[in-house]
Amino acid sequence: MKEVPVPKVGPNDVLVKVKKSAICGTDLHIYKWDEWAQNTIKIPTVIGHEYMGIVVETGSEVSRVSIGERVTVEGHIACGFCRNCRRGRQHICDHTIGIGVNRDGGFAEYVSVPAKNVLKIDPKIPDEIMAIMDPFGNATHTALSFPLLGEDVIITGIGGPIGSLAAAVCKFAGARYVVGTDLSPYRRDLAMKMGATKVIDPKKESIKDAMDELGMVGGFDIGLECSGSPVAFNDMVNHMYNGGKISLLGLLPKNTQINWTDLIFKGLTLKGIYGREMFETWYHMEMMLSTGLDISPVITHRMPADDYQKAFEIMEEGNCGKIILNWE
Repeated sequence: MKEVPVPKVGPNDVLVKVKKSAICGTDLHIYKWDEWAQNTIKIPTVIGHEYMGIVVETGSEVSRVSIGERVTVEGHIACGFCRNCRRGRQHICDHTIGIGVNRDGGFAEYVSVPAKNVLKIDPKIPDEIMAIMDPFGNATHTALSFPLLGEDVIITGIGGPIGSLAAAVCKFAGARYVVGTDLSPYRRDLAMKMGATKVIDPKKESIKDAMDELGMVGGFDIGLECSGSPVAFNDMVNHMYNGGKISLLGLLPKNTQINWTDLIFKGLTLKGIYGREMFETWYHMEMMLSTGLDISPVITHRMPADDYQKAFEIMEEGNCGKIILNWE
């Protein structure tokens, strides 16, 4: 923790005084300074891309955001002019800049962001839920990529925060069964609190056993891969129903061997998931939260921002959901 200048505000930017922020798995990669972080993060950079706060300054060209408004922020800055941006696919912009990765982010008292990235959210939604809209958006994008009504869903890595959030979305959107796999007892319990039908330890119980227990005669209609584990992914593929659809959020290693035969002969569809679809995902998130979806169990720890070291240590241990840092 150190003193840095208050960020400058450009003509199309706003300055946000941060109230609450949350730690992401990406932040943990940076904290550990792994190969990806070394190749991506320029020193010095203020990290953090899950946060909310109050607008305290606006640029000269800003007209749709006002001082005093409570906001959260879309973490990907799209160029607005590439082919993808112009066809409404800003989340896969050719020139994306990540706040808290490629430029200074929200683990600070103040952060400057483009006004177009700021979102005003229903006042009924609490501050700490606003602080985790970014990962909730990833989960929503993953879950709502395919119709869910009456479908049976399998989620690998369901105990991680995004897997748990995805389970809650699936149940809210009308899935019949939501079955998950996770190695962590703590996180299996968390996923059950978030609405999963059944969560198994894949080292002790098979997906087939879970299907039999629920009376399922086919395979799963929808698969959400949130683990990044090649073993878990292939286990999912093996238990998909013909014509099933899989959303891939977890980052599988480059050397992953895939069961191509099942994938092809079952006629499975794979969709890669990155970030949130801007800004339709944000609309769906707000509507679900304002009409009864409760994702609060995913927040397991709350602490002052000064205790960030302890927060990262808890993250490393893995016995947690989302951790909220309070900057007030």
